[in-house]
Amino acid sequence: MKELQITTPIVVMQYDELDPTDRSLVDAAREATFRAYSPYSHFSVGAAILLDNGETVTGSNQENAAYPSSLCAERTAAYYAHSRYPDAKFMTIAIAARETSGNEIKMPISPCGACRQALLEYETLASHNVKVILAGAGECYILPSVKSLMPLSFTEFE
Repeated sequence: MKELQITTPIVVMQYDELDPTDRSLVDAAREATFRAYSPYSHFSVGAAILLDNGETVTGSNQENAAYPSSLCAERTAAYYAHSRYPDAKFMTIAIAARETSGNEIKMPISPCGACRQALLEYETLASHNVKVILAGAGECYILPSVKSLMPLSFTEFE
């Protein structure tokens, strides 16, 4: 028998400890939460992706009464970024959320499994790690890559 240990390095920082580029990206993700359409979950999520061409693309969750037709903020941003700038590589993604009350959630949230897999596709296309910033009102979690969110990912077909 063999046992594997999987660890995920997470740096915990306060917003004001982030460098200016990361703060700007978190601000864009927070702003995107106001464009969410979330009448069913009452949970507004925003994502912002920094591309290697200097552009920042945002997205927000968009819900539908036919729930499988809904789309998370992370995939909304990722699909728009790649369709708008197909040659650009993802560098960093920031994710933020707020409750219907308008208050930002206290602790950072992580993308769902479908978003992790979709983002991993763009990390693979980029051929480098895409930094992940999960922003809460209290603190931010910084992860070195999308792969670190999904260590046993569906990427190898050999």
